[in-house]
Amino acid sequence: MIERDWVVVGATPRTMIELGFQSVGKDFPVFLHPLTNEEYALARTERKTAPGYRGFDVHSTPDVTLEQDLLRRDLTINAIAQDREGKLVDPHGGQADIEKRALRHVSAAFAEDPVRILRVARFAARFAPLGFKVANKTMELMRVMVNTGEVDALVAERVWAELHRALLTEMPTRFIETLRECGALARIFPEIDALFGVPQPEHYHPEIDSGIHTLMVLEQAARLSDDARVRYAALAHDLGKALTPENELPKHIGHEKTGLEPIRKMGARLRAPKDFTSLALKVCRSHLKMHRLQELKPGTVLKLLEELDAFRNPNIIDRFSLACEADARGRKDRSEIDYPSGDLLYKYFSAAKTVDISDVVLETSDGAVIGARLRERRLQAISEVKKIDRHKGAPPTT
Repeated sequence: MIERDWVVVGATPRTMIELGFQSVGKDFPVFLHPLTNEEYALARTERKTAPGYRGFDVHSTPDVTLEQDLLRRDLTINAIAQDREGKLVDPHGGQADIEKRALRHVSAAFAEDPVRILRVARFAARFAPLGFKVANKTMELMRVMVNTGEVDALVAERVWAELHRALLTEMPTRFIETLRECGALARIFPEIDALFGVPQPEHYHPEIDSGIHTLMVLEQAARLSDDARVRYAALAHDLGKALTPENELPKHIGHEKTGLEPIRKMGARLRAPKDFTSLALKVCRSHLKMHRLQELKPGTVLKLLEELDAFRNPNIIDRFSLACEADARGRKDRSEIDYPSGDLLYKYFSAAKTVDISDVVLETSDGAVIGARLRERRLQAISEVKKIDRHKGAPPTT
């Protein structure tokens, strides 16, 4: 189904209401068609009156032309209209830029709205598979917007909305790269920007740079899962490495603990949904355990499952495993390695959950005793699986 947005010229809000349209626009006149529910917006112009994306005076009268309306759009590829007869109106070269695979701003008015930096970065991620790149002049203008502080006026809701949509694209790494290229990453996502230039042990990370590793992990997460929560956890899993004291580099002992507070702060600042932050925290805290899962004692495996809250939320197993697999594969020359830990964790979980709590309840009504016995039997179930695996000579985890 084709989604269409209409621009109406020569009309007033009163005209639209009289024709049966429903007014839904908060900041400018937008209406819903009474039958199709499609959006109809009155042609408008905008004038910058204050910093930020809300600081605009909107002018919408019957004398505003379609060409004037298109002039306020962000990118030329978004400034193309088509009338009912199929004729294209393209006053700013959008079709030519589609051919050139260029993301280019329409006019200097682009610099008046900081959200456009995020939108360009998202479009860069969305259309990267088709070869689209940000035009040099547009990138220069985005740098100016960062340097003049315009980007600092962004509010959490808009930042999160664009990040979430970018995470769902085929190449979310391009979103981060674009923001970093114009300098906005350090202002919007400082926890992520701080990772670039931080070294890691070459033996484990041939790519060396922690920021590059994070991008590689995000790339792998996008290959493995279309769940934005998994991709966000991949992006945030190593934030603790930016806090490693310089005299301890390139090692990052304890980064799985120091990374927890930056994840909480970033999630709170962006007002990220709780399930996004929760998964990111779990992956940060336990990804190293997951990588050496087969070596862990049964008690440690059970503790990991409890920390994941897997018995109440079994879906966490798959999301956690995929993010950890992305971390293992997000390294130079290791993108295709096997990662048996995912299947192994589910095997341990499946064994542990066969323990029926109702059987334990029949034995005693003491809550503390029920908990202890339930845990003891789950531990035994995991131990039995580990014995079988040792007997079969299961392959080591990566």
